[in-house]
Amino acid sequence: MQKLEKNWPEQIIYKGKIFEVIKQSMKAGEKEIIFEIARRSPWVRLIIVKENMMLITKEFRSELDDFDYRLPWGKVFDTLDEYEQHREKDILAFALEAGKKECREETGLIAKNIKYFATAHAWATVIWDLFYCIVDDFEESEAWQELEHGECINIEWKTFEEIKELIKWGNMKEDRSIWVLFKFFLKYPEKYVRK
Repeated sequence: MQKLEKNWPEQIIYKGKIFEVIKQSMKAGEKEIIFEIARRSPWVRLIIVKENMMLITKEFRSELDDFDYRLPWGKVFDTLDEYEQHREKDILAFALEAGKKECREETGLIAKNIKYFATAHAWATVIWDLFYCIVDDFEESEAWQELEHGECINIEWKTFEEIKELIKWGNMKEDRSIWVLFKFFLKYPEKYVRK
């Protein structure tokens, strides 16, 4: 098995506001392989907990033409250009700041404590990282939700068991978040459970 190595610098062959497609030549021994890679700015997802409850959103998703239960979420950077300026830096610091902002805007809660939990990668030829953060200390904002035009997001507190049932019956469709929640329930089986 031969290791792939970059043969020449990437070439951006398409660039929109949030996605770009990159052409990358890789070399495996003497053989050249051309990859087309889709890249977009990272996003942040929030695991907001109190005791044995978790805040989730129920929102209309146009790609599903239906409502879906999700973790609160948002962009780390608003554009690819902004992401490009910071790509070589510590993106986690930007994700934590974006998490605080999204917490306030999507849920009406002010995060007093936000900590990194996990990163979910898209892998293969798609670069789109999701940073998952736990918020377990918060207060209500006076403004409540500050949704963008066209967003239809309701927040609901569910027990951990109710979240597991939503996942079990396919009512939570974002696969990477399901994987991270599985990891969360394995890692913190007692920490957030009411005594």
